Amino acid sequence: MNGNLAADFRTDASRRGSVAQNDHTGIISSERTENLGKIQLIERRASRLCKPGKRLDHDDILCIVDTGYALTEDNIELRGKCVLYRLCRRAVAVRSAGSQLLDDAQLLDVPGNGCLRGVEAAFLQLLQQLRPDLVHIWGTEYDAAAAMAEAAKAAGLPVLFSIQGVMRDCAAHLCDGVPAAYRRSGALWHTLDRIVPGELLDTMQASFDALAAKEAALLAQARYVTGRTAFDRSACAALAPAARYFACNETLRPLFYTGTPWHAREFGAAPVLFLPQGNYPLKNLHTALRALPAVLAAYGDAQLVIAGWPPLDKGPLLRPVIDRMFPYKRYCKQLAAALGITGHIRYTGPLDAAAMRQAYLEADVFLLPSCCENSPNSLGEAMLLGLPCVAAAVGGIPSMLENGREGLLYGDALDDKALADAVLHILQSADGGMALGRAARARALQTHDAARNAGELEQIYKTILQEEQP
Repeated sequence: MNGNLAADFRTDASRRGSVAQNDHTGIISSERTENLGKIQLIERRASRLCKPGKRLDHDDILCIVDTGYALTEDNIELRGKCVLYRLCRRAVAVRSAGSQLLDDAQLLDVPGNGCLRGVEAAFLQLLQQLRPDLVHIWGTEYDAAAAMAEAAKAAGLPVLFSIQGVMRDCAAHLCDGVPAAYRRSGALWHTLDRIVPGELLDTMQASFDALAAKEAALLAQARYVTGRTAFDRSACAALAPAARYFACNETLRPLFYTGTPWHAREFGAAPVLFLPQGNYPLKNLHTALRALPAVLAAYGDAQLVIAGWPPLDKGPLLRPVIDRMFPYKRYCKQLAAALGITGHIRYTGPLDAAAMRQAYLEADVFLLPSCCENSPNSLGEAMLLGLPCVAAAVGGIPSMLENGREGLLYGDALDDKALADAVLHILQSADGGMALGRAARARALQTHDAARNAGELEQIYKTILQEEQP
């Protein structure tokens, strides 16, 4: 294979990050971060929990955040590391070279050479050394979470699991609406994929199914779980029937709480629809594309702006190979061409927090047509800024946003007519969606209140520790 093509594939894979990000989430450059994916998310959590304004009575609570999948930045490989930090006294977190350290943060590299038993043994040694009161694991589908859970069990420690996405449902809806021809790849492409990873949808589906099975196995043993939506509460009732469920909301990136909020603008014939993620089918870019012609019929210069990288294109010679290795991007590219809307689609490239905030402010409507979500951070950020939102009424989204008062929800994620109608309703409203945005912002400021959320999490820890007392 052409060496440049292999390098291009690797670059694309590295900039994509893992698509199986509990999704809640989105791609590294949009919903998550400032280019560091879950690493930055961990820094946010460590920052907000280590400095909640008061100290816990139990100063030795150990919190573990699972990043069992690969994260890369500047070719620094973080696969197989787990992220830990300590509440109040000190924080321990995975850092990338050159990233700004939190106060009292340390780098912890858990050994194990990629062997799950080795990681479990390393975790057990760590727990025996630190002697924490409680272990808190964010995310349940990756091997590192299972290793830490086993280590905590061996150490006799209670474990609290935080539900992120629900992989059972994400796997079930991963490729909804994508034609079968794009969902299956032949042996040649799977061989190539093992050498230079692409995004074959049958491989992706198998990965999601495997993660869902791991999630189910781990939650079946759970005694304590925390979530934040009616959707994840219902999922926990099925997947973790013996567990006690605690509700606790998420705190988002600080930049979205401050500064000037969104205001309606004079967009004339060129409204901007903003989609925070579109690189894999669960995010349902294909339905947004199908909805766009109806919007263009009323606003001929409308634009669909998508956060993240555009499909890789290295010219006509390599295009057929790349298209076969990235079938969902090929499908969306071909669908846009067939609908005559290619010129109305713009990808932003990777966005840090400040650029992401600006992208929200420059949009007229926020779109979230995902086929499954729990509590997507991107929706919370859009609401915090007061940007009017249109979202599919799936998963935990109805728990975040009240239809008709704080935004507009439509029923079937694949219903492009309903999506277009909701967008047009906002664009054609007398106030340009300002009332919806104000109500959404008021709701989000309560849902994502950092001090309240830290206090509730502290109380959850105390309740568990009280129950665990002999």
